[in-house]
Amino acid sequence: MAILLNLETATTNCSVSVAKDGEIIVLKEHNSPNYSHAEQLHVFIEEALKEASLSILDLDAIAVSKGPGSYTGLRIGVSAAKGLCFSLDIPLISIATLESMANQVTLDTSAVVIPVLDARRMEVYSAVFNTAYSEIRETRAEIVDANSFSEFVEKGKVVIAGNGAEKCKEILIHPNFEFNTSVVPSAKEMAMLSYRKFENKDFEDVAYFEPYYLKDFVLQQKKKA
Repeated sequence: MAILLNLETATTNCSVSVAKDGEIIVLKEHNSPNYSHAEQLHVFIEEALKEASLSILDLDAIAVSKGPGSYTGLRIGVSAAKGLCFSLDIPLISIATLESMANQVTLDTSAVVIPVLDARRMEVYSAVFNTAYSEIRETRAEIVDANSFSEFVEKGKVVIAGNGAEKCKEILIHPNFEFNTSVVPSAKEMAMLSYRKFENKDFEDVAYFEPYYLKDFVLQQKKKA
């Protein structure tokens, strides 16, 4: 039996789940545009464990969404996960944010899913997954134009899912495109993914693990008067 704590902070959704052998016991989350992770994450962890009638000492591993996503959100989630792993001396598991998003979408036999996270202007973070939810094109930061994902949409249905789908709808007009703007990264979909990694002993080095930012963080400085 494996009790895992899953943390998702890559976007505006602050999400925590406690799962037993990949099955959700408790899910706590709040999606706020104000990025409330710093205030809510540890509260959610405590509440989730209490509702599950578990102690933090009952945890066998901590899983965290590794990105891409918000720089600050990722730092908060990874810092919390690493701190718990250090103090409890338990393994750290990382889950690709776009992979957990892909697992929210039900696909038919001819479709692929492309989870997209909104970046700056017309840019998105994206990856491509097949009907088995295996990655068939790596994660990229890319500017959306009329030819984006053409190699996939010419072959069948393509589901664009996530908060980046809204800007894609304005440009991608092929009839094989389908858009789902309701998909948000969540610790719910992390549960089974983290359990599989736990079973395979696919762990991170707690000391050296860093979030997957994809792009360098650029600090925006105020212009001098």
